[in-house]
Amino acid sequence: MILWLGAAWGADITVWHAYRDAEEDALEAAGDAYQAISGDKISFVQIPFDGYTTKLETTIPRGNGPDLFVASHDNLGKWSAMGVVDPPSTPVEGHLPVTIEALTVKGRVQGWPLAYKSLLLLYDKALVKEPARTTDALLAQAKQLPDGVYGLVFEAGSPYSHGPILHAFGARALEPDGTAKLDTPEQAAAYAFSKRLAIDEGIVPAQPTYVVMETLFDEGRAAYVISGSWFVPGRARDIGATTLPVVSETGEPMAPYLGVDAIYRTPDAEPAAAGFAEFLSRGEGARIRSEQGGQAVSDASVTSDDPIVQALAAQARNAVPMPNDPNTSSAFEAIARSLLSVQRGARTPEEAAADAQEFFDVFSRPLPPAADPRPWLAFLAILVLGGLGLVAQRARDPELRARVSRHASDYLWIAPAGLSMSVLVILPFVTGAAVSLFAHRAGEWRFVGLAHFLDILLARDFPITSPLSFVFTLGVTVLWTTVNIVLHVSIGMALAMLLREPWVRLRAVWRALLIIPWAVPNYITALIWKGMFHAQFGAVNAILGFVLMRDGPLELDWFGSFSTAFCANLVTNTWLGFPFMMVVTLGALQSIPRDLEEAAEVDGAGRWFAFRHVVYPMLKPALLPAVVLGSVWTFNMFNVIFLVSGGEPNSSTEILISDAYRWAFKRGNHYGYAAAYAVLIFGVLLVYSRSANRLVGKKVI
Repeated sequence: MILWLGAAWGADITVWHAYRDAEEDALEAAGDAYQAISGDKISFVQIPFDGYTTKLETTIPRGNGPDLFVASHDNLGKWSAMGVVDPPSTPVEGHLPVTIEALTVKGRVQGWPLAYKSLLLLYDKALVKEPARTTDALLAQAKQLPDGVYGLVFEAGSPYSHGPILHAFGARALEPDGTAKLDTPEQAAAYAFSKRLAIDEGIVPAQPTYVVMETLFDEGRAAYVISGSWFVPGRARDIGATTLPVVSETGEPMAPYLGVDAIYRTPDAEPAAAGFAEFLSRGEGARIRSEQGGQAVSDASVTSDDPIVQALAAQARNAVPMPNDPNTSSAFEAIARSLLSVQRGARTPEEAAADAQEFFDVFSRPLPPAADPRPWLAFLAILVLGGLGLVAQRARDPELRARVSRHASDYLWIAPAGLSMSVLVILPFVTGAAVSLFAHRAGEWRFVGLAHFLDILLARDFPITSPLSFVFTLGVTVLWTTVNIVLHVSIGMALAMLLREPWVRLRAVWRALLIIPWAVPNYITALIWKGMFHAQFGAVNAILGFVLMRDGPLELDWFGSFSTAFCANLVTNTWLGFPFMMVVTLGALQSIPRDLEEAAEVDGAGRWFAFRHVVYPMLKPALLPAVVLGSVWTFNMFNVIFLVSGGEPNSSTEILISDAYRWAFKRGNHYGYAAAYAVLIFGVLLVYSRSANRLVGKKVI
């Protein structure tokens, strides 16, 4: 019997989801239909996708989450270990078997499947009359297309897009037990074929990002696109869909990853929540989601006339469920690094496969051995008692008590600021420092003491010459900060000196225009520059091609080597940083009388001599604090590194803060290891700030 028939009337059920547009509307329509039947109140809360997983993992274990939540299944292994989901108590039946398989962890189904998604072979019906069924046929069609039309566009550097090729060669990202065999001949053969398809045959554009895919298809310059149903809405041309082709070299079809959206019950959910989950996943709820939301629903009894949904249903019969093991992110990170190195020609397929295995072994390594917390607790107790003793001793000082009494009202005025600093700065720092003493894996926390710090500083995982080592990344960070500050100060000072000259017309307009790069949010600027550095369609290469008088743009892969990727990051951050130094210098120049410079010129001093011995000494008091603050900001300039180069190639342009992020969220959720990185970053900046304050002669930071 369907559970919702026996559900209690009048229950209040909260559902979290990250759906938007038609999918969100269909979800709410299904909720309205269930409310009319059951009398339960269904409240939907839409959570932004970027922070959805983190919010689930932080709220549900503390009893602050929803009754039900809708999410893809790829984090299910971790959620099961963390106790985020409460599996159904009755059998989940009537769904496509592959969707049930995706939701199974250790032999038990963890939720109710709703819909599924995967990659498809999409094509422009004006360019392709009969879609290719093999890769050889696809290549043959691609080479007959007119000039300027690409035969195939797909995100060639993505491990998700590489999955269909991987499976066609008999390889896997993860084994069923959560281990990985990434150095096999099958893995190397898949890398080689990926390079052939994406690079050697010349049918795929360089650096094919999702935006490039959309643009080329809408302009009629892409015959085939490997993407999912999410690519279809908003397309300007008639689009067809079919299953992925057979790889001619192996005779096996490309088998994409299948992602299954499901609804999960939380441990503290209302008893009636299971009734709505059952309703939503089957029967009327599935029909509403299919017809109104355009979803390929998992209910085997619901069919659709939508050709995209029909193609998805056909592809689902030959798809591999996305691994739901916690080691998935580690395997994907290792594959992504090796895949890009092969496509750039930096490594052979065999070398890249060996590298991937080495990276995975480090990213998924076992937790460090547990440490005895008793000495640490004793040390903490001594610190607390010592602090209390010091406070008590100071409190007995009559002069201090009298001074506090005189300023009692003053302390009340600053109390809100002190409380805010404690909650927003001191408490998070103390918490982060404490986390650095623990190791984390799939919800399990273990006290390990200083193990992370020793691993980092002693380079136990990677040699110090490896881009993944702390020492190498620290060197890159220092180089990054130094070069940026030199450029920021020199360009900012030069522009300020120019804009103070009375012969410059429209000085106010120029000042306003030159402040714009600093006023625009830096993540927007970073994304714009990222597009401008695109190898094939970027404005920078187009300008260079024009300057060098080439026939077309200069196809330089800016992110293919350390020097060019570092320069791309540097240009972006210089654009962001020089206005601040210009404004500071302009402000300081207002207080310097021009009479001093004129007197120096009368005495025979040249412009450079007058600047060096008259103007610059008077600029220093204002400029040095700005330099110190700017260097701290640049040291931690996460957005530019993450959004422009992404650390490419092979993490060589990462700085400490972006590397810490990757250890926390891309390399197996090593939160303690990342927190240790953060503590070391704080230590480096603390030493720098103390030294800088001494150099400047006053407290700046």
